[in-house]
Amino acid sequence: MAITRNLSPGKRLTARACLSSLAIAGLLLTNSLATAADPSQYLSSNGQHRLFNGAMPPGVIAATRQMAGPGGTAAMDVQAPYYQPVQIRGPQGVRFALPQMGAFQDPQPGLMAGLLVGQVYRFQISGIRGAEGAELFPTLEMVDRTYPPPGLATQYPIIVTIDEEDLQAALDGQLVTRVIYLEDPQTAVPLAQEPTTKSDVGGETPIDVSQFQDPLQVADRLGRVVAILRIGSLAPPRSPELAPQFFFGYPTWAPIFKPES
Repeated sequence: MAITRNLSPGKRLTARACLSSLAIAGLLLTNSLATAADPSQYLSSNGQHRLFNGAMPPGVIAATRQMAGPGGTAAMDVQAPYYQPVQIRGPQGVRFALPQMGAFQDPQPGLMAGLLVGQVYRFQISGIRGAEGAELFPTLEMVDRTYPPPGLATQYPIIVTIDEEDLQAALDGQLVTRVIYLEDPQTAVPLAQEPTTKSDVGGETPIDVSQFQDPLQVADRLGRVVAILRIGSLAPPRSPELAPQFFFGYPTWAPIFKPES
């Protein structure tokens, strides 16, 4: 699994190779996942993404993908709800919290939860180093799911890594977009990778690409999109009547507890 990242304005797009745990997951999924689609199926004659782009509002891509069904073909029946295990992690000291019943739960580092595929989740980031008291409220759009071996779903979650650069850009008023995708098992390199910088919390290797490229289009060329993270400077509305819209209707989620060692 890997990530493309876009910062706007002053766009800079970064493709990041997957973490070691997700690289292993990619290996285990080889027999159960279809090869990534040919990018030409999704691009118009001028090379632009004909259906989606990274600037679309949260929820549009996930909802359309759910209606399309497995493999991108028209679905005859509604797909069964699936809680995809997701782990959100960031720099030391940063904590994350999901809302439940209109209030955020206790923040924690390395948050893990089962998120419904097809939904958009608004979560809270706090404990940002150098910005005491500041909070961010990103969205995570669950576009698709993974297919790990039976019984191992929580061992191979989708990992969403947020680094200091993402946080600082959002605090400066920029919109950071990360597209998380499952690498093509036929072409992905099955090797664990080490952090390249002290702030590289995910152990990922950045790959800079053109600032004019759409992160969603880049991800589609490399594999299958499973989630889209957007970090901006929006804060919850003061009016309670606007809260359900801000939190996308408070979709349900399932807590995942770490086993005691």
